[in-house]
Amino acid sequence: MSSITTETHCQTISILGATGSVGLNVLDVIVRHPTRYKVFALSGYNQLQRLKELCLLHEPDYAVVPTPQGVKTLQRDLALSGSHTQVIGGESGLKFIASHREVDTVVAAIVGAAGLNATMAAVEAGKKILLANKEALVMSGALFMQAVHRSGAVLLPIDSEHNAIFQCLPSHSPGSLASAGVRRILLTGSGGPFRQTPLNQLHDVTPEQACAHPKWSMGRKISVDSATLMNKGLELIEACWLFNARPSQVEVVIHPQSVVHSLVDYIDGSVLAQLGNPDMRTPISHALAWPLRIDSGVAPLNLFEVARLDFEVPDEIRFPCLSLARQVAQMGGTAPALLNAANEMAVQAFLERRIGFTQIAECIEHVLDKESVGQVKDLYGVLEADACARERALHWLKRRT
Repeated sequence: MSSITTETHCQTISILGATGSVGLNVLDVIVRHPTRYKVFALSGYNQLQRLKELCLLHEPDYAVVPTPQGVKTLQRDLALSGSHTQVIGGESGLKFIASHREVDTVVAAIVGAAGLNATMAAVEAGKKILLANKEALVMSGALFMQAVHRSGAVLLPIDSEHNAIFQCLPSHSPGSLASAGVRRILLTGSGGPFRQTPLNQLHDVTPEQACAHPKWSMGRKISVDSATLMNKGLELIEACWLFNARPSQVEVVIHPQSVVHSLVDYIDGSVLAQLGNPDMRTPISHALAWPLRIDSGVAPLNLFEVARLDFEVPDEIRFPCLSLARQVAQMGGTAPALLNAANEMAVQAFLERRIGFTQIAECIEHVLDKESVGQVKDLYGVLEADACARERALHWLKRRT
């Protein structure tokens, strides 16, 4: 008989990035289990109307928006609707809801470097952290993991790939992959919308085409990262930190059906895989309830409808961002922070139609070539590398646009 129903503690949850696709999926799972989870706080960036609707529906104690004007607007609108949610602002507000003593679990779903400080605040407060913001770990690497071990925080990935790896690894891994009998990690990816697009047409693809992911519904920035395979490169770096792996132990595999979310290859010849429909609610529900299991609302996988599973070697000529990320994973230090910052700048320029699709990789390569890589000693050094890379990328983009 299942032990799921025996848990009586109601987890209080802060969601950093509640208006994005991950945040909305978290809330979808939460409302299915009202006795297990309570929303303590929600944050949003510029979608104030959506955040207002979420506050009215879930009745959090706090809501966080980035600007003073946003605080005034949302507080007024909520008060007129009879809501008692208190609205606070800025990065200090994010840190407040991430580290508050009444919070059990923090969902880190803010996209990009903007989520780093708040996620670190949750780590240092020893929270259970559901990590979707891969950039925070990519940027800060060893500092992040040292803080996790020092504070006793529980770190659970909710990217479908890293959650799949987590499920396929031993529940009590003794340390390195080798000591757990693991030969390699196979990190799957769909290949995005341009997997078969002729190379000579890639420069002219539009943001709309890049954001039309064949399997997943995601935000615009992450969708572009998926189209360039930078998302897979960032996930490779993240996997190295999460699972104490060397870059050579992580192999990227293109899997167009997005049914096998990742695999773990053991030295005895066994390969364990986690399969499921491409729906973020599966890894979210796994992490929310871990080590138990709860209903996520996801339909059962029908293997007869899937019928076939294809796997391909990624083409790094078509996807140079993946090659750049692998190089950076081997370099270490501040290189991942440089890579991430340059990518964020280039992707934004592409979404604003200031550069072509293939110029995203060119911008990143320029920044990596021109900026020196240092050691990661503290968070200040990480943020300094991030700022330098953005400045370098900005100069490159100005010359191109």
